[in-house]
Amino acid sequence: MPRRYYWIIFLVLAGFEACKDRWVTGSGPQAAEWDSMSQSMPGMVKAPDTMRREVYTCSMHPQVIRDTPGQCPICRMELLKKSAESRRVDGIDLGTLLKPTNGFVIASLPVITMEWGSVAIEVKALGFVTYDTRRVGAISARVSGRIEKLYVRYRFEPVHAGQKIMDMYSPELLTAQQNLLFLLKNDAANATLIAAARERLLLLGMSPGQLAEVVRTGKAAYTVSICSGYSGHVHEAGGMMNVRSGVAGAGTTGMGGPGGMPDISLITEELALKEGMYVQKGQTVLKVYDPSRVWALVNIYAGQQGLVRKGDSVTLRAEVAPDQVIWGKIDFIEPSFRRDQKTLTARVYFDNARLRLPVGSQVEATIRSAPVSGNWLPKEAVVSLGLDKVAFVRTRGGFVAHRVETGYVYDGKIQVLGGLAPADSVARDGQYLMDSESFIIVK
Repeated sequence: MPRRYYWIIFLVLAGFEACKDRWVTGSGPQAAEWDSMSQSMPGMVKAPDTMRREVYTCSMHPQVIRDTPGQCPICRMELLKKSAESRRVDGIDLGTLLKPTNGFVIASLPVITMEWGSVAIEVKALGFVTYDTRRVGAISARVSGRIEKLYVRYRFEPVHAGQKIMDMYSPELLTAQQNLLFLLKNDAANATLIAAARERLLLLGMSPGQLAEVVRTGKAAYTVSICSGYSGHVHEAGGMMNVRSGVAGAGTTGMGGPGGMPDISLITEELALKEGMYVQKGQTVLKVYDPSRVWALVNIYAGQQGLVRKGDSVTLRAEVAPDQVIWGKIDFIEPSFRRDQKTLTARVYFDNARLRLPVGSQVEATIRSAPVSGNWLPKEAVVSLGLDKVAFVRTRGGFVAHRVETGYVYDGKIQVLGGLAPADSVARDGQYLMDSESFIIVK
């Protein structure tokens, strides 16, 4: 063998002898690797425990590992000492780790069980004040004729019962008066016909005072006064809103605004009814709304409709008088949705004679429903997947998603109707156990 080969072998053995202590008694990743090899291969020498714990690394750059304290060569921060020994985890086997990620979650989170209880629920809702349509009075023409004198000129003009609204000329009324005067003059003993003539004039709209005046003077009145039978505010009837001149035709009486009111923003303050206009028999020319009796229309959202019942107590606070508390109850719940609304409307009647709240005022309602009994969980424990709701039930080694049936949601709690047993432990916050709602498989 050539002599140079002896020198090569000598240098290799000398290098191994110099590095032997570092591999056997050193620290760092080499020691950890040596320790792992010694456990799996008999006869290997294991690094001492006192030395293999001496590992220093950078908190910002974990790839930097040193055997001794010092500074990080990248950010110049002090290296931190860490433990290199591993920790044994019990309770998780290979079958657990190989379960699909969308059906089983390995985690350690606080758990909670369902609590049975009775919860008194308060429903918050918004609404507005409008006229009580049960108190709306109509002023109609009982005969056809022409308006000679009009005593009201603008909408919202206050009127009281018995007040003159207009003087009207009617050929039919004039003829009926002449018939009565003829009977009184030529057949005064015929009480039956005279009584029938008097009754006809009263039915055609003459007041008892006007009739007595005709009998006393013996002359037929050219015009007859039409009076209001109600107290409140004057508004145009539906058939009069589009009338500006000529004959006021007997149109519809439908109202387009909230609570049966016309949309007052689309018409002027001036009444369309004018002197000289002709009206038809049976036509409603004006309406009178009573502002002393109103109701609040409260909008109930879909998730709260099952909580509200007729007769539930309600407190109202109006935005124009927040210091005033109005006590009432749910008097009526409308059986259908209103146009362009997805909320159910409930009515609360109250006396507005003292409060004098403006019609249209916004109100905030607090409805106190009957207590609801059942099993309850924190709202965060139930995850909504759209049509389904799930809760993560604790099992051996992790959590499994279970479909649950839920009821009411109130004050951070959700009612559980089915899908869980009373003894089931579920994750307190289910949001931490999901990556995407579309990936969850429920049982």
